[in-house]
Amino acid sequence: MDQVKTIATRNEKILSIAKFVVLFAIAILAPLAQNQLITGTIVNATLFASVFVLGFGGAAAIAFFPSVISLGLGLLPAVMAPMAPFIVLGNLILISVFQLLKGKNYWLSAVSASVLKFAWLFAASQIIISLFIKKSVAANIAAMMGWPQLATALAGSILAYLFVFKLLKASKTEI
Repeated sequence: MDQVKTIATRNEKILSIAKFVVLFAIAILAPLAQNQLITGTIVNATLFASVFVLGFGGAAAIAFFPSVISLGLGLLPAVMAPMAPFIVLGNLILISVFQLLKGKNYWLSAVSASVLKFAWLFAASQIIISLFIKKSVAANIAAMMGWPQLATALAGSILAYLFVFKLLKASKTEI
């Protein structure tokens, strides 16, 4: 009996690691799309889904990487480097608010998390632009940190809903 429990525990750990690796891979490969709306939607969907599939800790671990990878690969313009920590914090705000409210109502939690991430990034970008960015590129950065952040977070919440509640539940995969 103990051997069966040990095997079951080991299989659960392997399954958890596999889920993390898949979601992590999606999040770090998304920037290769080189389109903010596509990348942002995929990353946000991955973050929302990660809260359900991995819990807050796993989602938080994933939240750090997409912006850093994008910057390191040159997919995020170098002028955006000062924004990278704020984008990571925005991702952490998204998953924190979502984790806190998800038990009450999925859509309320997803919209609240999306709006707060958007508000944080918009406000942070205004400060960063005024302190570090030349006026000639400020408008482009402000545009990237404006409405597309809200749009991609909301689109990501819809994609995550379809993934978590439709595909995984339909296949009876335990999440």
